[in-house]
Amino acid sequence: MSLAGTAKPTVQQQRTVRVAARALARAGLVHAYGHCSLRLDEQHFLVCAAKPMGLITSKDLGRVVPVHGDLPNGVLGEVRIHQQIYRRRKDVGGIVRSMPRDVMTLSAAGLTPMPRHGMGTYFSPGVPLWNDIQLVRTDRQAQGVADQLDVRPAVVMRGNGAVVAGKDLAMAVALTWYLEDAARVELQLRAAGLASLDGVVSPGQAKLRATSAGRIFERMWAYLAADDPEWSEDLETEVI
Repeated sequence: MSLAGTAKPTVQQQRTVRVAARALARAGLVHAYGHCSLRLDEQHFLVCAAKPMGLITSKDLGRVVPVHGDLPNGVLGEVRIHQQIYRRRKDVGGIVRSMPRDVMTLSAAGLTPMPRHGMGTYFSPGVPLWNDIQLVRTDRQAQGVADQLDVRPAVVMRGNGAVVAGKDLAMAVALTWYLEDAARVELQLRAAGLASLDGVVSPGQAKLRATSAGRIFERMWAYLAADDPEWSEDLETEVI
């Protein structure tokens, strides 16, 4: 399916999507399922190839998808979620749809991680839950997920992973790792009987802690992506 007026991604943008996809797979944040995208302009975004993200090679080109309109042939159905978020959030330049283990475990009980440690503060005062276990296969479902996300950085889907949005794809990848780490802390504290509300960081303290200074996101992006065969420092300066 051709798209009239489609934005043409650069070689570097294609490479960034592939590197992000494989970084997420190496970190155990996706498996057979999951996808990521970056915004090209107000009307288009680039989504990774429709295959397990860890199996994406340098020959696999991402697909350009319209922010408004039907999904192109061959694009996964849940990419509708990306469309709905890009429509609502002009501040979003990258999205990750992932299946992190501890996030999935909490969500199966209808729970999401609370801001209890430094990396959890980026999701203060808490992560909303899309309380529907069904796969997202319709625009109406995708709208519901995007509405639940609202202006936050992440939404957890009950028994079905999470969606994270960032100002660029590098930030979205980093925040996905932070979200899983927050879920790990939540689970371990609950298992030890220590998950009291007294341990939740207040919104005021969380706002101070959830900084982007000190190359916070740049360093996590480099840490997750550095082992990739297509990684180079120009991706860091290009994306961040």
